Amino acid sequence: MALDVQASPLFVAGDLPPVSVVNPGGASPFLFIGDHAGNVIPLSLGTLGLDDAERVRHIAWDIGVAGLGERLATAMDAVFVRQTYSRLVVDCNRRHDAPDAIAPVSDGTVVPGNADLSDTDRAARFAAIHEPYQAAIAAEIARRSAVGQPTVLIALHSFTPVFGGVARPWQIGVLHDGGDPSFAQAMLAVLRREADLTVGDNEPYRMDLIDYTVPRHAYPAGLPYAELEVRQDLIADTAGQAAWAERLERVLTAALG
Repeated sequence: MALDVQASPLFVAGDLPPVSVVNPGGASPFLFIGDHAGNVIPLSLGTLGLDDAERVRHIAWDIGVAGLGERLATAMDAVFVRQTYSRLVVDCNRRHDAPDAIAPVSDGTVVPGNADLSDTDRAARFAAIHEPYQAAIAAEIARRSAVGQPTVLIALHSFTPVFGGVARPWQIGVLHDGGDPSFAQAMLAVLRREADLTVGDNEPYRMDLIDYTVPRHAYPAGLPYAELEVRQDLIADTAGQAAWAERLERVLTAALG
């Protein structure tokens, strides 16, 4: 997807486009999206005041999702729409007015570059990153609809194994709420047949009014969907991503029926 990053005051020469589409035109009914797939920070924002270690932690992105989504797109001839920039710059799975859309603190880490932002600063981040990403998803759904290609929207996320000092027992969770949750429920049923898995139903997070992307695109159109949360230690490297892509290809296909 070609976007002119220089049209935004947030970006300078050398910045990457805010969204990329992997395997455009893929024939699969599955449309994969990655709200937090990237951890890049626009050059004009420096490091947001964070050191290298903080910028690769779970606070900055969904670890493993980029590689997992790309493998699924290749294996299933599916489209994967993925975000480039860190959720600390702007969270593409939040509404414009959400308090944590540009978080000043995340999991105990203060983000100096997000302190005391003006309304203009906040609007620039949304216009440069959030809106093009959401527009790319809408455009892909519209393209598919125009040619009679069905869409099952699959949001790929990952979660940290320990949060707030508490270990999380699930390997994967399936999130769902409004709209048509039938596919998410079918995913749960198939995953629960995997003897080696502890599967979360709206765990470790619950899909609710905090979520933005799936409710925006799936609910009004009645699209089947699932928001998947895979534990980050399982997909942190290429071997784990390959194994989980193979598993999810099988589970997704079985759930579709």
